[in-house]
Amino acid sequence: MGTTVYAQMPTPSAIKRELGDGSFVVESANPLLPFDRCVGDWLEKWAKKRPEQLYIAERAGDGWRSLSYKAFRNAVRSIAQGLIDLDLPQGRPLMIISGNSIDHALMKMAAMYIGIPVTSVSVAYSLMSKSHDRLLGIVERLKPVAVFAEDGALFQAALNACDGIAVKIVSRGQEAVSNTILLESLLNLSPSDEVDTRFSKVTPDTHAKYMLTSGSTGHPKVVVNTQRMMCSNQQMIAQCWPFVETQIPRVLDWLPWSHTFGTNHNFNLVLRNGGSLYIDAGKPVSGLIETTLRNFKEIKPNLFFNVPKGYEAILDHLRQDDELKNIFFSSLTMLFYAGAALSKPVWDELKSMCAETGHEVFFTTEWGATETAPAITNVHWYLDKPGNIGIPMPGMSMRFVPNGSKLELRIKGPIVFTEYLDDPEITKQAFDELGYYRIGDAGRLANPDNPSEGIIFDGRVSEDFKLSTGTWVCVASVRDLVHKHFGALVSDVVVTGHDRDHIGLLAFPGEALRRLADDAQSRLTGTDLMSLPSVRSALKDALDSMAKHAKGSSQRACLLSLLDAPPSIDLGEITDKGNLNQRKLLETRSADVERLYDEKGHESLISLL
Repeated sequence: MGTTVYAQMPTPSAIKRELGDGSFVVESANPLLPFDRCVGDWLEKWAKKRPEQLYIAERAGDGWRSLSYKAFRNAVRSIAQGLIDLDLPQGRPLMIISGNSIDHALMKMAAMYIGIPVTSVSVAYSLMSKSHDRLLGIVERLKPVAVFAEDGALFQAALNACDGIAVKIVSRGQEAVSNTILLESLLNLSPSDEVDTRFSKVTPDTHAKYMLTSGSTGHPKVVVNTQRMMCSNQQMIAQCWPFVETQIPRVLDWLPWSHTFGTNHNFNLVLRNGGSLYIDAGKPVSGLIETTLRNFKEIKPNLFFNVPKGYEAILDHLRQDDELKNIFFSSLTMLFYAGAALSKPVWDELKSMCAETGHEVFFTTEWGATETAPAITNVHWYLDKPGNIGIPMPGMSMRFVPNGSKLELRIKGPIVFTEYLDDPEITKQAFDELGYYRIGDAGRLANPDNPSEGIIFDGRVSEDFKLSTGTWVCVASVRDLVHKHFGALVSDVVVTGHDRDHIGLLAFPGEALRRLADDAQSRLTGTDLMSLPSVRSALKDALDSMAKHAKGSSQRACLLSLLDAPPSIDLGEITDKGNLNQRKLLETRSADVERLYDEKGHESLISLL
């Protein structure tokens, strides 16, 4: 299977041009072929060509609730009629605050079908936040015409907090929130000619989604995603991975639709290529990864997307279950991992297991952003290790600009956004003098003499800093080393050291550390844990190991402390993608940073100095 897939791949081909100012441009040598007008055209196409094929499914007890392409398309048009009948103000979005589901997909597609932009907000802002401040900030920015939550009872507090939104739609739990509309009432409507009229007026430049960036301030920017951005990106992907068109994609996926990876990449890839999408209620954490694997055994997807932590969690089970291991690799054509963040030990073990089962699976990745809807580069050839993020896809151009010790990456092409909503000044700052988007990431060519060999991801420019010695520290490289040497002792770290003599680590306790402390209920603070000899010994050993393998002071962490409080959504310490916001944490935990360097001999710290 894998050999056939590799044989379909186009030969990687990129061109490098020097600009004469110290920067250079790398572009795809292949032109971008024509792409569709809008995502609604994909739905119309497959409802006609494969009307009875399963399009989307979600768990319902022991079975699955599913809709065919025809049934989904008809439901979308009925809901679209309902939205028209509500006479909603033009130019403002529908906001969705609940997680991935068939009803979420129906609402999203119905709005876009008739030109209403959609904003899917992270569930964390509704269910994990106590104050709902971030959700209300989003409401203030977007002024949505309507809000949808699948379960009115579960999202009661969030819906009540959004009292400025006149139209509230729920699938169930209507009695929990006053003046709500039941989705079923919209599904019973018959679409009029006005639905067709509005659908025909959707253009490539129509606003499709308002996506929220993470932002270092805790106040996300609103990225306007157009139909052109999404449709051109899926055409690029298909040109790099021809197998998405020659076999029917079967995808099991949990990645949230509040994030561009889940909604613009995975959801759109399935729809664009007439595939089947199974919504996974699992997550890459203990207690929920089992759900993913149970679903995997049943569905046997041929394309699989996950983040590094997801593969780490899966590996624990593959090691213990030969049947699962064989099913996992035998069903897959493609295994997609999230960029350079996948550690080499995880890569090596996955590759080894794949070889043991006798199946060849295409391991691949891409690189992108919310502002690029999302994939910019693509790997469509065999790799022997992670870190390479591919070459620019057809129609894309990348500028490499010297910035400190790195080359800053900048982007141009039809997938790149043109504006942050109602924020012309920030929009202007996002582009350089040549019209390239300043994405904030760094990279370098795998082979400076041959751009077709791909690009090596080199971290975030904005996260990196200099030690007092003038040595640049790549935060991404340090975090990779932490991951390798600490494993599950820590769940994540904040890397410190700007204008200091040494790198320090502020760590959040991990599952292995809590097991060591017999703290299964996570009742102990970081300070409590550091008072235990077994914990200090384990952390000291890991820090020593990391130091021995570090390549100089730019990677050698000398100080470590455990943080007492978990990262806060309300303070903006974790992004809507679930990642740590390094810059914000350095600000909110500034007292911990000072203590790390001022109290080197304190019992709450570990020092190699």
